[in-house]
Amino acid sequence: MRKRNESVTVEHERAVAAAAAAVPGPLDKGCSLRHSLHLPAAAAEGMKRPLGRRYGLWFRLRKLIIWLLGMYIAIPFLVKLCPAIQAKLVFLNFVRVPYFIDLKRPQDQGLNHTCNYYLQPEEDVTIGVWHTVPAALWKNARGKDQLWFEEALGSSHPVILYLHGNAGTRGGDHRVELYKVLSSLGYHVVTFDYRGWGDSIGSPSERGMTYDALHVFDWIKARSGDNPVYIWGHSLGTGVATNLVRRLCERETPPDALILESPFTNIREEARSHPFSVIYRYFPGFDWFFLDPITTSGIKFANDENVKYISCSLLILHAEDDPVVPFHLGKKLYNIAATSRSFRDYKVQFVPFHTDLGYRHKYIYRSPELPRILREFLGKSEHEHHH
Repeated sequence: MRKRNESVTVEHERAVAAAAAAVPGPLDKGCSLRHSLHLPAAAAEGMKRPLGRRYGLWFRLRKLIIWLLGMYIAIPFLVKLCPAIQAKLVFLNFVRVPYFIDLKRPQDQGLNHTCNYYLQPEEDVTIGVWHTVPAALWKNARGKDQLWFEEALGSSHPVILYLHGNAGTRGGDHRVELYKVLSSLGYHVVTFDYRGWGDSIGSPSERGMTYDALHVFDWIKARSGDNPVYIWGHSLGTGVATNLVRRLCERETPPDALILESPFTNIREEARSHPFSVIYRYFPGFDWFFLDPITTSGIKFANDENVKYISCSLLILHAEDDPVVPFHLGKKLYNIAATSRSFRDYKVQFVPFHTDLGYRHKYIYRSPELPRILREFLGKSEHEHHH
């Protein structure tokens, strides 16, 4: 009997132990489980992986945002401490587009009636020059040397000295297309790369660029006889052009006309309106951080001041959809020039190009109206020059 009772007791204890093992965990006084359910190891690992991935992605994204914010704040201080950075951004002479062209061979760009020269405005400065003759002289120009091209400037054709904008070289695509248009209209086109651009040797500066332009102008005048010489500036080249023409007028040797394509008023207003400045335009102290370093570098390109001292006919061409130099700056410059006493005896004309035409910053050469505009304006300028 005693053995039987012991057997029952053992079986009872086993049953209790089994029941206890089946229960997830003991209950506390509030009848809630003290311990959570224990999942299999594989299932727990599977849940950790997505959480780990999401955390790692968020960590990397947060790190990137902090880095970008740090750079955004650091750049203004860097520009302020190193004004040369801002000067580089104004000139962009280190951007050579198109890159794989030989500037010694303008014929590779379809300019078979063009000669490449090298002139030396100052010691240790050499500038590369292209001279494209009028299309009427194309056949005669084939295979000719530099001397022939120089003598051709004395033929009965007007000359345009073209001053290009920042970035690229004298072989830029839109520039080459303009040379072709002007050549087809009967003009000699002389253009060059400022010191520091293209294959020209020297360090860029506003003073240096203006002196290079003056040297080329004098070089042309020494060979062109009584033929009219016009100056055409585009974008940043309009600043060089007005600097040059102001100096020419002060020494009483003005050009026969000045043409400004996509001009601005001054470099500070242009820099404030430039697309690159959008993300910083409302940054506290924008002028102090970004515009003052330009002035500190000796860069002004004050077209709005220069036109007050220019005495020759002025033509301004500007596309309404220009994204680089806003249309309103060209219009503002025209209003300043039109009311200036220096232009009282000369024609001042502003020609806008509608947004629908899509000429933007550098495609005005595509306008079928351009030949007529130039013929009418420059024809009147020649009449004023001879009378």
